[in-house]
Amino acid sequence: MAVLWNSIQSVLVVVLIMVLGFILRRTGWFADSFAGNISKFIKNIALPASIFVSVLSRLTRGQLGSFSGYLAYAFIAVIIGYLIAFALVKIMKIRPGRKGIFINAVVNANTIFIGLPLNIALFGEKSMTYFLVYYIVNTVSTWAFGVFLISNDDPTKPKGKTHNKIDWKKVIPMPLVGFLVALVFLLLNIPILKISFINSTLTYVGNLVTPLSLIYIGIVLADAGLGSIKFDRDTVVALIGRFILSPIVMIAVIMVAGNVGASFPTMASQTLIVQSATPMLAVLPILANEAHGDVEYATNVVTTSTVLFIIVVPILMSLIQFI
Repeated sequence: MAVLWNSIQSVLVVVLIMVLGFILRRTGWFADSFAGNISKFIKNIALPASIFVSVLSRLTRGQLGSFSGYLAYAFIAVIIGYLIAFALVKIMKIRPGRKGIFINAVVNANTIFIGLPLNIALFGEKSMTYFLVYYIVNTVSTWAFGVFLISNDDPTKPKGKTHNKIDWKKVIPMPLVGFLVALVFLLLNIPILKISFINSTLTYVGNLVTPLSLIYIGIVLADAGLGSIKFDRDTVVALIGRFILSPIVMIAVIMVAGNVGASFPTMASQTLIVQSATPMLAVLPILANEAHGDVEYATNVVTTSTVLFIIVVPILMSLIQFI
């Protein structure tokens, strides 16, 4: 019961700040452009700063080997997730315009705007190293493969025509650049964070990620409208894939890894499992619109999963104590 209550309290912190963003948007405090401005600031400035500080303060050169091992297992879980999602598309006969959205909904998570603040609320700043593992895997998965599934599912596109160009700016976004730059400083043993004003500046800016991310989600929910939520067949199956099948796959991969001799600290396991069950990508409706897909369906799965994670996370946290 203590674990369940602690999880509920952690989620309530997340929810209350989201509610604040929701209310302030509905009461007209935030202009139409405010959510986009917050998103740009978080992704291009605040999150790279946070990741840079976290890597240099929590990762050592000796830990890089285990870090790469965690990455490998996380990628395996994501690949299995894709295989399951493709199978569900066939079994459920998901129609064109929804297929790419559905697969992304099952496999790829909203790591920046919900995953990160949720992880900090549940496990604290010391979990950032393990969060970075899932963030890297999820980013590469989304922009190197997931986005193609949506663009190639365009129902208005002539059959046989595909989009093969990779947008490297999205595959390697600024937060990932922050991680790579931090790795360079770590490998070269440059003590940049020992310079007090640089450390303080980056830390203060990085600390803005959590509250602003949650306010952003509140604004998105206010704009989408909670009254528009629908539980049709394709939405329910996508939710089962995201909240049940995805964490089950991650748990199975971690257990198999443990049986073959891999070492997974408790916090690493819990972080990867929780991240595998975070809500769907906030950009799904935008990607669907660009590919002439089912924008209403994309909006519905994002809104529904964002609301339901409030219930899912405390249950998940109670269950993973026994793993």
